Amino acid sequence: MAGYLRAHGKPVAFPSDKHSVFRVAKSEARTGHGTTQFGRALLELNIEIPCLNSSQAKGWVERKNRTLQDRLVKEMRLDDVTGMVAGNAWLPGCTQRHNQQFARTPARPDNLHRAVTESPDRLNGILCWRDERDVG
Repeated sequence: MAGYLRAHGKPVAFPSDKHSVFRVAKSEARTGHGTTQFGRALLELNIEIPCLNSSQAKGWVERKNRTLQDRLVKEMRLDDVTGMVAGNAWLPGCTQRHNQQFARTPARPDNLHRAVTESPDRLNGILCWRDERDVG
């Protein structure tokens, strides 16, 4: 996430399909806020998390992710990429090729990202894992 923010800035919104990575369905869950660590970080960065309700929108997200996951593994095999270090070095080129092939002109060409105004230390503090504990 930090790399994305550095490269593009803060998006105005980060649409989700109500996946448990973004929000907690039970308010009595351990955090008690109804948000996950990732959701908390987005909220602290003032990034909206609109949850998609339509089955069409949710299906689009699921199909896209399944396609990307399937394609990623196959392309890594074809390029003989093994290991995390090699995969991380290979991924930017794969992303660029994918975007060249599948990118579409946006309906609204405005850049809906805002500048990251948080210092690197503050950004690290926002993107870290936090856990409330009782000392007793």
